[in-house]
Amino acid sequence: MTGLLTSIQAALGLPQPPIPFTSSGALPSAFAVTDLACASIGAAGQAVSEWLQQHTGRLPALEVDRRLASFWFATSIRPVGWSIPPLWDPVAGDYATKDGWIRLHTNAPHHRAAAESVLGACADRAAMANKVAQWAKSDLEQAVVNAGGCAAEMRSWAQWQAHPQGQAVNAEPLIQFSNGSGQNVKAWQGSVAQPLAGIKVLDLTRVLAGPIASRFLAGLGADVLRIDPPAWNEPGVVPEVTLGKRCARLDLHDKSDRAVFENLLKNADILLHGYRADALERLGYGVAERQKWAPGLIDVCLNAYGWSGPWQNRRGFDSLVQMSSGIAEAGMQWKKADKPTPLPVQALDHATGYLMAAAAIKLLGRGGSARLSLARTAKLLIEQGPGTHEPLRAEDENDQGMLVEQTPWGAAHRLQVPLKITGTPLQWALPASELGSHRPQWW
Repeated sequence: MTGLLTSIQAALGLPQPPIPFTSSGALPSAFAVTDLACASIGAAGQAVSEWLQQHTGRLPALEVDRRLASFWFATSIRPVGWSIPPLWDPVAGDYATKDGWIRLHTNAPHHRAAAESVLGACADRAAMANKVAQWAKSDLEQAVVNAGGCAAEMRSWAQWQAHPQGQAVNAEPLIQFSNGSGQNVKAWQGSVAQPLAGIKVLDLTRVLAGPIASRFLAGLGADVLRIDPPAWNEPGVVPEVTLGKRCARLDLHDKSDRAVFENLLKNADILLHGYRADALERLGYGVAERQKWAPGLIDVCLNAYGWSGPWQNRRGFDSLVQMSSGIAEAGMQWKKADKPTPLPVQALDHATGYLMAAAAIKLLGRGGSARLSLARTAKLLIEQGPGTHEPLRAEDENDQGMLVEQTPWGAAHRLQVPLKITGTPLQWALPASELGSHRPQWW
């Protein structure tokens, strides 16, 4: 555990005191997933503590609960009398090819269409399995990617280390910081109870890692405005990740919507984005343009496969990076299974989300940028080695918070928060909401 925590603290430029981790047990996994959960959440808490010390002269104490951290890395919301839609599209998943395994990611309609443009229309998994079985894994991965889709063949860690993209991302720092101009630094408007009050966060992230980051910032008092394109939806994760945020829609190909976006950007303190490395550039909002619109902007960005190498612009998700980097193959060996065995939770997404939040907080007051990737977080986890086999005590009703969250889908509880910061409760002023349910404007 100390290796993970000190590696993350060093990457963030934080002091390296131990952080108390309470309770015991771990998620069963080939890797130290619960340790990663505790270390990433703890480091985000430490960034808050240090920020408060700068402004108040007092350093709040921290602790992280291992059980609750593990549960939050799966899902924090507990619906009352309603269900969250399935996370996965019916044909998403792992398939046997002629020479190994491949994962197809088809959750977004255009990603499924890309896979079917290569393989032919598939009504169900059985039909998809028959078509995939006729392909070699590398050929199919490349064909789906060329069609604009998302796929990853299963590689071992040794194969990934020998792969040009594995070599590129593994040479990158865990968090790549660049210094800002230090201009436009605004006065602290926060308090011990709400250290990020007055901070405007423009959130252009999707699915999990980025939204986990902005959810954490919202829980500390930041004003988070999430922007999605007109037709985008992710019903399996929206109730989980929109807690504390307002969610609006803009079409950045539309002239009047671009004007609205530019006004939002001009007034933002933090921009979080998870687009592929070249996507904002193609929309006319590259690094130089963003700094022109918002001098001193804190710019925290994420991608799947890293910021250098041949795959830096490749579409990817946690489950695909687990296949590419050797995690699913190591899990298969660990479990003595006959198919890819991923982590028990999407830990790369969640951990990277907390690291993004910590990086944003570290940049407060000075500006600058931070770049992170799921594949680089994967290296951190793989090199830590196996976790403990002591099981977690099962969840019970005492793990849920007292408050009832009134969501558009029905009432819900949240699990109690795994991070305790003395005097600074993580709490969210807004319930989870539908994408596009708010106007694209700051308060």
